[in-house]
Amino acid sequence: MKVLVIADEESSALWDFYNPEKLKGVELILSCGDLNRHYLEFLVTMAHCPLLYIRGNHDGAYMDNPPEGCICIEDKVYDYKGLRILGLGGSMRYHPDNPNMYTEQEMKTRISRVNSQIWIRNGFDILLAHAPAKGYGDMEDLPHQGFDCFNTLLERYKPAYMFHGHVHQSYAGSGFVSEYAHTSGTKIINSFGYKIIEIGQEAYPEIGKTGSFIYDLVMSMKESRGSKY
Repeated sequence: MKVLVIADEESSALWDFYNPEKLKGVELILSCGDLNRHYLEFLVTMAHCPLLYIRGNHDGAYMDNPPEGCICIEDKVYDYKGLRILGLGGSMRYHPDNPNMYTEQEMKTRISRVNSQIWIRNGFDILLAHAPAKGYGDMEDLPHQGFDCFNTLLERYKPAYMFHGHVHQSYAGSGFVSEYAHTSGTKIINSFGYKIIEIGQEAYPEIGKTGSFIYDLVMSMKESRGSKY
């Protein structure tokens, strides 16, 4: 599955100088946050495929004016053609009044609330986040520290991928690293700007074969009815 992952900075190559060939074959768009809602609306219109998003710490405007035609997956596991995508946006809390910032404990609480969704699906395949996991491409200053509870989550469920943004390439300079191999086996990708990712079938189970009886039954029924997603 060809997936476009975007974060933090609108790409002129995809917007101002748009060429249909840039999105050819893209089946899914994932936004890691801190992007102009009009940019998301443009991409979902041109790509003719679903765009799933979570909020970054600068996406307060989404609360009143969410990007039209796009799907928010905050605090939920979204199923797309068998791919199970968990959305946990926001950054470490460094301002008391920002609704898209969280302490480590607050993020742990969010994860505990979505555990039932993960359990019924027997895991998830992608963690879509704004902030990184602690120790994997984060920084020492509080605003750009990663969440340690993400590490616990990855170790427990071992998803194939984690996509995030928040740490811009310019922040880290020559020391910027866009990809990490987590100890869980998860491939962590900082998606600043945009990335085209080819997700192979081996990265997620076939529909109806996750090992969760209820989830497999529901997904098999949806597939038999010809549901797109």
